[in-house]
Amino acid sequence: MGVHPQGASDDESAGGKGELIDDRFVGDTDLARWKTPAGRWLASRAQRLSGRLGPYGALILILAAGAVVASLLAFATGGVYEAVTEADGVAALDHPVLEAAMTLRGPTLDAAATAYTALGGGIGMPILAAIATAVLVLGRRSWTPAFLILTAAAGSLLMTIAGKQLIGRARPPLSDAVPPYEYSPSFPSGHSLNSFVIAGIVAYLVILRCRSRRARAWTVAAAALFALTIGLSRVFLGHHWLTDVLAAWTLGAAWLVLVITAHRLYLTARKTENLGHPRGEAQGR
Repeated sequence: MGVHPQGASDDESAGGKGELIDDRFVGDTDLARWKTPAGRWLASRAQRLSGRLGPYGALILILAAGAVVASLLAFATGGVYEAVTEADGVAALDHPVLEAAMTLRGPTLDAAATAYTALGGGIGMPILAAIATAVLVLGRRSWTPAFLILTAAAGSLLMTIAGKQLIGRARPPLSDAVPPYEYSPSFPSGHSLNSFVIAGIVAYLVILRCRSRRARAWTVAAAALFALTIGLSRVFLGHHWLTDVLAAWTLGAAWLVLVITAHRLYLTARKTENLGHPRGEAQGR
């Protein structure tokens, strides 16, 4: 592996110190630098937590708080969803989109979509997440990827459970679906939400080590394509309504922002602790 682009040796880039060298920048953007008053306020609070609990302790606490926020987001989204469906707004697309999907079905495409959508299910997605976690943890010699991926997955699961219990929406009729059938509540789409979040956080972690703009663009495109096609496969197979998938993507995006913000706060605290930067500089002042 030799020397890193920033001039750090392999030993120096291992663990927490390596994160400051290799994970702080996306292009020319320093993730540990906060330009807004709100960002600087968050950074100062994270530094105080880190001083008491250590950087990892602060990260875990911030992510736990974020998971609570994620659950509240699911309930809030459910309330908005009910208002929309009562007004027959976006939900007016559900039946036309399902009918259009049914016209595209055939034995070969149905079988392919069924096999593919399993990647975002309760077996496929944990396996993919575990593989990605192992590769990132071993490659970076740091537990941070494990914390981020596991917390991201837990938050998406909480949002899925909260949304399904709150709304209890029925799935499309079995006569319009492709077997094997599913019977849990339809809103939000768990496959869509979990695949969006896991693909998103893994892409974020990969992007941190991408040195070229093209590599970052391809990483984002691959993650987006995976999340998009998993979601659309749910509608194609008649296992979810379109609005179930749209809501899942919205919740997933909001949760990813929270997780990535928590990681940036962790980097800010670690920068101050390990590099001895003055607090004002660490906050971007």
